[in-house]
Amino acid sequence: MYRDNSKYNQPDNPFSLPTRSEFSSMAQFGLPSIIVRAGDDAVRRFAEFFAATIRNRNTREAYAQAIGQFFGWCEARGMELPTIQPIAIGAYIEHLTRIRSAPTVKQHLAAIRMLFDWLVTGHIVAVNPAWSVKGPRHVVKKGKTPVLIAAKARQLLDSIETNTLIGLRDRALIGVMCFSFARVSAVVNMNVDDYYQQGKRSWFRLHEKNGKFHEVPVHHTAEEYLDQYLAATGFADDKKSPLFRSMTGKSARLSADRMSRIDVLRMVKRRAVPAGIGAERICCHTFRATGITAYLENGGTLEHAQAIAAHESPRTTKLYDRTDDAITLDEIERIAI
Repeated sequence: MYRDNSKYNQPDNPFSLPTRSEFSSMAQFGLPSIIVRAGDDAVRRFAEFFAATIRNRNTREAYAQAIGQFFGWCEARGMELPTIQPIAIGAYIEHLTRIRSAPTVKQHLAAIRMLFDWLVTGHIVAVNPAWSVKGPRHVVKKGKTPVLIAAKARQLLDSIETNTLIGLRDRALIGVMCFSFARVSAVVNMNVDDYYQQGKRSWFRLHEKNGKFHEVPVHHTAEEYLDQYLAATGFADDKKSPLFRSMTGKSARLSADRMSRIDVLRMVKRRAVPAGIGAERICCHTFRATGITAYLENGGTLEHAQAIAAHESPRTTKLYDRTDDAITLDEIERIAI
């Protein structure tokens, strides 16, 4: 399916591909053979699509995986780039619908459409065969992110030991996610100077999607957790260093490296078990949903929750709201049979 075309990956080549990790989903950092056979201009345009048009690294990796799978499907059926027609993409989407969730299928179709649009404007293909292809319907009124009730969230935070540096780090990190409604990516991308004093208040500067910065006042509990953590670290004055750092091997010391989302997920699941919380479904996003739900339960408004969470639409914020769950259960229990 792929060929390793090293001439396109040389450091001095202005059209070199993104990093190996960003193309990890494309087998061994190679190019799809179907692109290679279309010629050097197609290879160049394909590389530019990932290097120039998609700034978010997670989106880039997801699109690389989606497009790699699509071209592999085409390759197995003997197709070439100029001969891919809407009927072929429609058949692929139909095949994908049977084995993947609707959101995943819609993402794959979006990636294919975007790539072909880029190839059309680069005069590699004449038309975009994906534009007329419809994806599956997917209407979401309630999110699937698991939520902790406030008592369980407090139970988790209180279960974390505070006599170790790792414990202080983990409690502070979970606290930031709960009390600021922040995405885990925004939290792990924070530097020390993104927790700062302005007037009498402490603030977070969160690194959100598409290079945006979102500033949020710090809840007094999160402030307490962070102050204790930074006081124990010794790098509070190193303002440009990562705020949350990974461990050095299996030691109790912190490295100079920034924690990744995967590091945080492993930590969350590890902390959930001794706290008596099931680790199977809990994830980093749980704390975003938990914070929003707790805020709304205590009289907060959807409008303000949207602003704190930096959501573009209140409908997105509403997906995290589980305040109606208890009401629904009470009503169901009225069915007396």
